[in-house]
Amino acid sequence: MIFGGFSTTFTTHPLPVNATPLVAGSTAWRLGDGPSAVRATAGCNRRVLVLGPCGASEFELSLLASTAPPADVTWRWPGAYTVIEETATTVVVHTDPAAARPVYATAWGGGWAWSTSARLLASLTGADIDTQRLACAVFTPSVPALTTGRTFFTGVHQLQPGARVELPADGSDLRITTTWRPDPVPGRLPYIQLHDALAASVILRAKTPGLSADLSGGLDSTSVTVLATITMPAGQQLNAVTVHPAGDPGGADLHHARLAAARHPHRIAHHLLPLTDRHLPYSRITEVPATDEPAPSTLTHARLTTQLQWMRDELGTQTHLTGDGGDSVLFQPPIHLADLIHHRHLRRAAAEAFGWARLRHTSVGPLLRDAARASRTTRTQALADLARVVGATERDDHGKVSWFPLPPFPVWAAPDARLLLLEAAEQAAAAADPLPGLDSAVRAGVDEIREVARTAAADAQLATSCGVNLHNPFLDSVVVDAVLTTPLELRPPLHAYKPHLARAMSGLLPPETAARTTKGSFDADHYTGLRTNHRELATLADGHLSAFGLLHPARFRQHLARAAAGLPMPLATLEQALTAEAWLTAHHRHPAPAWTTAPTWSEPHA
Repeated sequence: MIFGGFSTTFTTHPLPVNATPLVAGSTAWRLGDGPSAVRATAGCNRRVLVLGPCGASEFELSLLASTAPPADVTWRWPGAYTVIEETATTVVVHTDPAAARPVYATAWGGGWAWSTSARLLASLTGADIDTQRLACAVFTPSVPALTTGRTFFTGVHQLQPGARVELPADGSDLRITTTWRPDPVPGRLPYIQLHDALAASVILRAKTPGLSADLSGGLDSTSVTVLATITMPAGQQLNAVTVHPAGDPGGADLHHARLAAARHPHRIAHHLLPLTDRHLPYSRITEVPATDEPAPSTLTHARLTTQLQWMRDELGTQTHLTGDGGDSVLFQPPIHLADLIHHRHLRRAAAEAFGWARLRHTSVGPLLRDAARASRTTRTQALADLARVVGATERDDHGKVSWFPLPPFPVWAAPDARLLLLEAAEQAAAAADPLPGLDSAVRAGVDEIREVARTAAADAQLATSCGVNLHNPFLDSVVVDAVLTTPLELRPPLHAYKPHLARAMSGLLPPETAARTTKGSFDADHYTGLRTNHRELATLADGHLSAFGLLHPARFRQHLARAAAGLPMPLATLEQALTAEAWLTAHHRHPAPAWTTAPTWSEPHA
């Protein structure tokens, strides 16, 4: 379901074809089938719309229209939702802190148009592809700070997450007030906070008809599945699905999935879905539907769509829960060591560095030196430094402790790509940080979580094309807030494997699963998929990225051939390039969403 609206002095506005107004007298509209998850309330001078699943009661919702919504309105309740406030003179968008429900805006008609779809707004204004944003997606995927607020379409901007954003009807600059800031909150036990927040987020969806869940055997998906069963009516079972390679019934992940199902036999209906070589990574990647941006699951598109369609047809799935986002929310970034040094927790810093070094089979000395240097470097300084080194061919920050670790810059990148990255880094360094003064690990965590949550919305669009609504409870703002406001003294060690989640789920998970310190790897499948699909993938070298001047086709094909042959090499930028090319192919293959001026409706502040 896509939502949108206007804040202008115009009395009439276009609608996307097949869209319908949300409520009488509002400029807001919705487009698409499925659960609308729209709630509205109105007072004498204000209308408030809540878009997306939200745990507020009807009474709590009614209070929002009587006065200005509270600052914490988008993380006060479980769910992933946006709050729209309409008055006689303006529209205000209250965005969720995690960006799980991203909202976009563009100048239109002397005012502003907003929507939950960037591509739809781009079709309204005829926007082109933003090549700088595209270059950052391919070559610096681990540095979301370079693209803050940018979309893949020129002139279409993502509204700042965790903020109150006023869209003036006269088209003047957006008025942005940061409302969410994850400062440490003392006096709380982090595992209890995590349990309560995650349980509330899962239970909110547990009443949805046609519910199913991933049960991969990892801590994240198993926790979501088990929590979803808590409120199931007696005699009703949750359909839990485990995907596994055909002919391999003994993998570690499948073992743990079976343990969870056996622990709750009356509440979990466990379904196994074996996949064959037809579903290998890199298979048929250009068949993805058009989305707002490249979807993270593009390379595993064949597997995901098979699973979604099978669940829809065989299990009647309408809504599907996943554990996606758990890694980004729960793992400490390596720059956590810099926080320990900065706050003079030197013994703990040394102990965690040794633990991390053992886990990564690396030397502890360089880790501590990097951490000490990072402890004396602000985010703004790190961005300024980045502007001097981004795109350097000899740069490889793998395993280093830094604000913005860069992947190796590939030999197949064209010179224009580096220039675009330099421009992005200089712009990022010059921009004010809306969250200054946070601990480094918290600030880095905010960047990563927002990147993962926003791109997960593209995966949700992909799932919608299969008739399934995808939900990721770990990316709800109440969960993100509960984790990121944990004081430094109570944050888990860098090398520990999600100890707070394991304790939060104590008694609900099989002990063997709760004690896991790793999860299954699909690296072998990726290399097999590269080799199997090499010929089709090689044809993409002469595609849109080449036309934009971002890569050398011949060098890209050579690099792809080496990767398909199994030669050890970093795959991050290669995979990003293939994902971006598949997205561009889909974007140009599918017609831009159309808008119509009939019917139109009157704006309440005409």
